[in-house]
Amino acid sequence: MSAGLNAGLNPETLVTLAGGATNAVADAVARGTRRSVDWQPVSPVGWWAHERGVEKLTQSFANVPEGQRVRLAKRTSNLFRKREAGGAGLDVTGLGGVIEVDPVARTADVQGMCTYEDLVDATLPYGLAPLVVPQLKTITLGGAVSGMGVESTSFRNGLPHESVLEMDVLTGTGEILTCSREQNVELFRAFPNSYGSLGYVVRLKIELEAVKPSVELCHVRYFNLREFQDALAAASASGQWEGRALHGLDAVAFSPQEQYLVLAFGVDEAPGTSDYTREGIFYRSIQHPAGVKHDYLTARDYIWRWDTDWFWCSRAFGAQDPAVRKVWPRELRRSSFYWKLVGLDKRFDLEYRFLKKPKHLPRTERVVQDVEVTDAHVAEFLEWFFGACDIEPVWLCPIRLRDGVERLSGAGLEERAPWPLYPLKPGTTWVNVGFWSGVPEVAPGAFNKRIEAKVSQLGGHKSLYSEAFYPREVFEDLYGGDLPERMKAKYDPDRRFPGLYEKTVNNA
Repeated sequence: MSAGLNAGLNPETLVTLAGGATNAVADAVARGTRRSVDWQPVSPVGWWAHERGVEKLTQSFANVPEGQRVRLAKRTSNLFRKREAGGAGLDVTGLGGVIEVDPVARTADVQGMCTYEDLVDATLPYGLAPLVVPQLKTITLGGAVSGMGVESTSFRNGLPHESVLEMDVLTGTGEILTCSREQNVELFRAFPNSYGSLGYVVRLKIELEAVKPSVELCHVRYFNLREFQDALAAASASGQWEGRALHGLDAVAFSPQEQYLVLAFGVDEAPGTSDYTREGIFYRSIQHPAGVKHDYLTARDYIWRWDTDWFWCSRAFGAQDPAVRKVWPRELRRSSFYWKLVGLDKRFDLEYRFLKKPKHLPRTERVVQDVEVTDAHVAEFLEWFFGACDIEPVWLCPIRLRDGVERLSGAGLEERAPWPLYPLKPGTTWVNVGFWSGVPEVAPGAFNKRIEAKVSQLGGHKSLYSEAFYPREVFEDLYGGDLPERMKAKYDPDRRFPGLYEKTVNNA
């Protein structure tokens, strides 16, 4: 997912590049082994511990001098954009757990810094899971709701914030407000895609759904982008494939001549299950010459199928080489560890200093983006993208807002879009297209700007977890107009948090 390691570094190269960064590598390895890749028991922390965590957070906010900006004091992030230093860090050390799971009501109360990995491990023993689980284990519930999160269930369950029943938000005034479809509705609707510009989630109450113990996968091969587009659109809209109800639906495109739908069906029993945390590599298992290829995974392995190799980006570190994979520690086959390696590259400028500069090659422009276009524009975008760069493969994930979301239109806010800062229209199939690599740098942000222009031409937009280059007027047209500032005037009048444009474009 990083242009900084797009050259496909092998382990020997990594060792060479590390040089003076040996201690940092050792630290990354040590910290990367704290969590098994397998299921482990997760016990709810309970309400007493949650209240103590909230007290620590609010006290740390109160201790910040008036007028000074604040931020979360956390060590990890899944954001792919710069962030200027500054602002006092708020203490969130007591807000990273599951509070309680109610298997009868099929709900969970979760702290804002809880990771989806922990939540899944707490709910699966009940045969339950969140309605949408973003692809990477260390994404937090608060991060997904205030930012971006899609997965293969998004064609039927929408986005993570759509299964939130209520949430407690720390606003810029230091007050914690509970918001829902009935209470503080305007904040509830404006919070998704606000990226911390309106506050931080302290607690969420979310819906859970029943899941089967295993998943049957059907990988359907296509040779033509238009046929692929039509099949993806039809499956998304109907929620079925050959009369069977789909549990999950996503897709991978390797080129204009090679695409796959990945159809997932929940099953009670499987003839045997694959394990891609070992020698196998999931995205390579999808590929085949023609027709349909079948596979089976446990429910948990299906949920985290993309995390083991960070989709396909582990190849940048040599982790997909068969000889290397045999000795690469299994516990380090996870996105959180690869992210640490990317951090080393960013810190020491390894790729440019050791690979590009000696050969008089330009720097790499990072192209790490998730964009959305409607299902009718998938083929056109992919034709353009594959013709414009050498990045492959790309991930595709259809999204349809949940049924009934129209009832939010106009509630608490005059805006008709149910989630006005995340501009998806109800009743429409949107397709998330994710690509995470790089191109030779011509000018700062040049190719990313071309992508933004093409996506806008097709009536789409993009997630804001990575770099954005929009002029302010274009940005406001895409992401809520003057609503972010109206909300800021009410919930953060002293601007203790950066504004949405400041944060996502100016990297405040």
